Amino acid sequence: MDKDIRKLLKSESEQLNKLKNIVAKTIEDEKLIIENLLNPPKDMLTKGQKISDKVARFGGSWNFIIWFFLILIGWIIFNAAVTKRYQFDPYPFILMNLVLSCIAALQAPVIMMSQNRQEEKDRQRSENDYLVNLKAELEVRSLHQKVDLLLEEQIKVLFESQAKQLEILKSIERKIDAIK
Repeated sequence: MDKDIRKLLKSESEQLNKLKNIVAKTIEDEKLIIENLLNPPKDMLTKGQKISDKVARFGGSWNFIIWFFLILIGWIIFNAAVTKRYQFDPYPFILMNLVLSCIAALQAPVIMMSQNRQEEKDRQRSENDYLVNLKAELEVRSLHQKVDLLLEEQIKVLFESQAKQLEILKSIERKIDAIK
């Protein structure tokens, strides 16, 4: 009986050691993921990038559209209403067309630079999402290993218990046969 208790305690101790090993391995696997999520790379912006972000933010706003529309209307009204002596861009407003073309030619690449930077940020976010999903997958895998280990140990204990019960039944059967 004492031998059986020691064997059972040894079996439980081995099971706990296996569970500890699974937990330690899971922690190691998650260490890199957690490090990347907690310490994302710093966003070091150059002056040009900061300017392109501000231009894109302003150029894509209603504020810009309203101000631009008001300036154009003011330009047209001023050049149409004043005498020829004070007109700086008489009808057909060639200077205004040149200014509009220059603004469009400069604004488009600046906005594209800002969009490229935003695309890079989105890519980094998707990488972080992937790392979070990977961490969850590792946790699920670890749980499966723990459950499998527990089931394995329970089946082993049940099998040993049935073997002992069978031995006891055989010894009872021998005693009954000896009495007969």
